[in-house]
Amino acid sequence: MSAADFSTNYTAWIGRTEASQDVLSHNLIKRIAATFAEPTPAVGQALPPLWQWCFFQDPVPECQLGEDGHPARGGFLPPADNRNRMWAGGRVQFIEPLLVGAAAERLSTLVHIEEKHGRTGALLFVTVRHDYLQDGRLCLREEQDIVYREPNPPKLTSDQAPHDGEWSETITPTPTLLFRYSAVTFNGHRIHYDYPYVTDTEGYPGLVVHGPLIATLSLRAFSRAHPDKRIRQFNYRGVRPLAVPTPFQVGGRLRDNGTAQIWASNDAGIAQHGEVLFD
Repeated sequence: MSAADFSTNYTAWIGRTEASQDVLSHNLIKRIAATFAEPTPAVGQALPPLWQWCFFQDPVPECQLGEDGHPARGGFLPPADNRNRMWAGGRVQFIEPLLVGAAAERLSTLVHIEEKHGRTGALLFVTVRHDYLQDGRLCLREEQDIVYREPNPPKLTSDQAPHDGEWSETITPTPTLLFRYSAVTFNGHRIHYDYPYVTDTEGYPGLVVHGPLIATLSLRAFSRAHPDKRIRQFNYRGVRPLAVPTPFQVGGRLRDNGTAQIWASNDAGIAQHGEVLFD
């Protein structure tokens, strides 16, 4: 089947797989830890939650990147020409820890594609399942939701206000923080570092904070507030973007059934919300 056929028959992409191998390098982990101002885990210790997003990034030459800085579409992921890409949310199951310094593998499967129409135009939702393994054992299982939207002005406010939280941390995003997170995740998406592109071409008010960076900071705040809790699952969804230099808060509250609500927000409302299952 040709690429043109695939572009109109998205169901033909469901079931596609790819595998990526990596070593959870202590050298890279030192750089991730510096980005988050965290102590560096030693070789053999558990990789902190969501740091796996800094690995398994197969390098792509610049000539194979699209205008937005992402790898050109139509390989593993379906083509979505003339649309802007966003990380919409996902679900992560923590089965056993990935260990620092050891080899690991990520097996990826495209499990769902759906076209929807919203207030901002046509939206293409793509869900990819990632299985992370070490020594043949499944350590993490993740479903990642990606959305491709038509190039309309982004939604900058939310009618969802945060609940009263039991813990909260304030984050002031800087260009340096975004640049360093892009570097450790080998993320070339221009909305995170190219001010003329993100404001003139995609219509954001400033450099956009990475969705996975927000999720990582939110889950870290939960772990800091509850160091005795073992995270079993994390479900999260983006509501709207956050941009440099406006500060935002990451916080949450416990519920009675072994879960917690967490969120990232500022004066314009909730930007990302999630649920943590723990014991």
